[in-house]
Amino acid sequence: MPAKLGDLAEFRYGLRRFLSFSETTSEAVGISAQQYQLLQVVAAVPVGQESSISYIAERMIVRHNSAVELVDRAEKAGLVRRVADESDHRRSLVEITGRGAEVLSQLVAQHLIEVEAEGPELVRTLQRLIGARGGTTRKGGER
Repeated sequence: MPAKLGDLAEFRYGLRRFLSFSETTSEAVGISAQQYQLLQVVAAVPVGQESSISYIAERMIVRHNSAVELVDRAEKAGLVRRVADESDHRRSLVEITGRGAEVLSQLVAQHLIEVEAEGPELVRTLQRLIGARGGTTRKGGER
């Protein structure tokens, strides 16, 4: 059994605890955890990037059609709206609504409190895992 299996299991447990917190907290304000993630993605689109369905699908690591369905549900809930893409009239972009911004603000505040409380232990576990590998490795095996 690998020496750091316990740390890896602990790290995964910490991540799952945070995700469980996020699900419960989102549902408590009347939206799904995926809708909360959607609000984060749309609200945090970097300058020069567009909030297209393709971008949302990539950032949420879901299929294009799943992102379409999620945006449909969030739009019906009044969290986001579609607007015409001025540069390509075949597609639309997604914007957060006032209601969506209010819900997002509330959830972000609650999540930051949780990160402050639980984050340090998660960081310590991650540091033990990284230290066990003798350095950091990026995607593709580069150092």
